[in-house]
Amino acid sequence: MTEQETTDASALSRRALLLNGAAVAAFAALRPATALAQADATPFEADNIRPFRVDIPPAALVDLRRRLAVTRWPDPEPVDDRSQGVQLAKLQSLVRYWEAGYDWRKAEAKLNALPQFLTNIDGLDIHFIHVRSRHADALPLIMTHGWPGSVFELLNVIGPLTDPTTHGWTAEDAFHLVLPSIPGFGFSEKPKGTGWNPDRIARAWDVLMKRLGYQAYVSQGGDWGAIISDAMGRQAPPGLLGIHVNRIERSTTIPPDVARALRSGDPAPAELAAEERAVFEETREFLAKGFGYAAIMGTRPQTIGYGLADSPVALAAWFYDKLADWVFTRGEPERAFSRDEILDNITLYWLTNTGTSSGRIYWENSAGNSKLTPIAIPAAVTIFPREVYRPPKSWAERAYRKLIYYNRVDKGGHFAAWEEPDLFSAELRAAFRPLRQL
Repeated sequence: MTEQETTDASALSRRALLLNGAAVAAFAALRPATALAQADATPFEADNIRPFRVDIPPAALVDLRRRLAVTRWPDPEPVDDRSQGVQLAKLQSLVRYWEAGYDWRKAEAKLNALPQFLTNIDGLDIHFIHVRSRHADALPLIMTHGWPGSVFELLNVIGPLTDPTTHGWTAEDAFHLVLPSIPGFGFSEKPKGTGWNPDRIARAWDVLMKRLGYQAYVSQGGDWGAIISDAMGRQAPPGLLGIHVNRIERSTTIPPDVARALRSGDPAPAELAAEERAVFEETREFLAKGFGYAAIMGTRPQTIGYGLADSPVALAAWFYDKLADWVFTRGEPERAFSRDEILDNITLYWLTNTGTSSGRIYWENSAGNSKLTPIAIPAAVTIFPREVYRPPKSWAERAYRKLIYYNRVDKGGHFAAWEEPDLFSAELRAAFRPLRQL
């Protein structure tokens, strides 16, 4: 790399170009040409909503390929399965494609085809996509991604949710859609201090929706997005009509005797029904063999972060392991996503250097997690068959006192919107239909 390229690569504090001057006026006049965004652009108000466009410097992509080319690989795993983690041959195959075949500019174009913005809330710049439906009576919906995901995992549901008539549904099923990036993820700013836990993010999301002019709206999430939606449900700000989640918090739903048995290592309580006993055994297996990643980031996010910031292969392995664990096609994420889709998400983390900062939400949640009380506002739940935790309805009702919708579907895993966008969109339509007249 030249000296100038090195300087450019190290100066990626924003990793995107903000439009200004005449460019702002041009951006405000844009209307996306596809059904993904039949929308008026977000107004540029005094509330510091600024247009945003992704434009990663070429030097950053050169640096990425250089690092991939000089990777020092470990020995192959001495087992013939995934019991020790990501298998060498699979990761090497993905990395070879990342170095020689993958094109980040196509991913960039996906984002730039959508209306993107920044707004400052509580001292932090928040990145979000805002797609207004062409149907005037659409229901405003803020939808939040999780870890190790990003707004990329939600892009395929934008069309079905904002433009339902093109996808075989009616105008009455339309949503105005807001997709924020969690602080420390993607193009949202990284907190410089502590305290950005799910409760604080939930309050920020209400500010965002009110700032956009939505006085009544609903919230949805999976993974951390579900935890944030739950926090919004507990806070119950005026105008929040209800929530939908496709991931349920264990601690709020597991009965006390079941929780005690899990903590102590005792057998499942004898009175459990067959479905409940299956959930108990799956939960015990996950806590024993699949929860290490969260324990590390919940206690030592900075320590693991050095490798995630310095080595793209370390970052890819850390994320690929969870994709493989949690998709419907267990152990085979390539059967759920294309290599480009996998790498769009990983490359976003690499180019924004958010492998470390995104992990801190686990520490924040562990450090500041108060007693979680039941949620009183309307709530809806969809259980996807390969989600990590799949409680029966009777358990879910412990957390959601006004459970207006509970459904178990036959396809999909932890990344439901990403894996099954049509089914996921149908679930949101059904779940929120009772709230449209409120």
